[in-house]
Amino acid sequence: MSIIDLPVIDTDTHYTEPPDLWTSRAPARLKDRVLRVESMPNDMDVWRIGDETIGGVGPQVIKPDGTKIRGLSLPNLKSMAPGGTDPVARLRTMDELGISAQIIYPNVVGFGATRFMDIAHDDGLRDFHVTAYNDAMADLQRAGQGRLFPQAVLPLWDMEFALRELRRCREELGLTGFAMTDNPTHFGQPPLADPVWDRFWAICQELALPVNFHIGSGSSAEVGASWWGAPREGGMVAGFDGAKAAFFSVSLFMANFRQIANLILTGILDRFPELKIVSVESGVGWIPFVLDSLEYAFDEIMTLEETKAFALRPSEYFQRNILACYWFEGPEHIDPYLERFGPDNLLFETDYPHPQSLYPGVRDKIEETLGHHDPAVQRKVLYENAQRVYGIDVAGL
Repeated sequence: MSIIDLPVIDTDTHYTEPPDLWTSRAPARLKDRVLRVESMPNDMDVWRIGDETIGGVGPQVIKPDGTKIRGLSLPNLKSMAPGGTDPVARLRTMDELGISAQIIYPNVVGFGATRFMDIAHDDGLRDFHVTAYNDAMADLQRAGQGRLFPQAVLPLWDMEFALRELRRCREELGLTGFAMTDNPTHFGQPPLADPVWDRFWAICQELALPVNFHIGSGSSAEVGASWWGAPREGGMVAGFDGAKAAFFSVSLFMANFRQIANLILTGILDRFPELKIVSVESGVGWIPFVLDSLEYAFDEIMTLEETKAFALRPSEYFQRNILACYWFEGPEHIDPYLERFGPDNLLFETDYPHPQSLYPGVRDKIEETLGHHDPAVQRKVLYENAQRVYGIDVAGL
């Protein structure tokens, strides 16, 4: 089979939440208090709760006619391609791009559910937003004809509730993974290596649920504080101009090294050796350098007694437990990655329909980066690894 004909599981796409996602599911006592979409005088659609604006309905850069704008986002839902929200339209777009299935992450709720801490100041309202979102994702998955796999979000401000919701999402709703925060202190919880999280990791391991660390899954305040430029109005409600958005984007890609280093060095992967971790939308070109650095530090900084506490070397933990996604990088990055780590923990993504997505040149990038590799490598990267990690069986693969 030619690489042109191989199935593709796109492991990072996003859902442009429909304006009635929460209002249509809210009980009468909450209906006027939940997230809703309003159109602003500048014709921009925004998500609001009470009198507070939470964010735009994007980012999405694909227009209804299929063309892609250059910039941060289109301003409103009517100017955006329906495939961002509607599952039928999305499947049509996937067919046009040659994509068999997609793993889907949120927009407005944040990639680690951190936005829920801002939108709801009482636990009842906050809790409803989480469960309603996950119910909506189960509906989306059913409508996806076995090809759409949205990831859950969790109420990480309440550990007992989070554990119950984790089981509900897998055992009742049939969802295949969830978006995790890298900074639970934002939710008033201890760091992820604290023993209080051991029950959480144990359930993830028991249910074989991948833990997805999507970029931007924690607070962005630190990144914002490190930007040198003066504030300027731009294409998103947050006031980002293109330069600041580019700075944020690259900063967030690189920030995922912290998750990898923490998971390896704090003993989490020794206590839970079957955990599967996915570094999402972070690229892979930097990973060999980070692992080389960890290996060097392992030998030069840590004592022999300290290293004896670890069952494996840093690179071995990475190869056993952690997967990474690539999209825009060329063969000059993908080839060294495959040579160093092999094909068993590399995934392919497009970031549809965000501003840096591969749309519409998906198959061109696949050919550029994988066309010269062995078919067994192509199959693993394009779909077999994703099938294994997310526990999915896509029809026809």
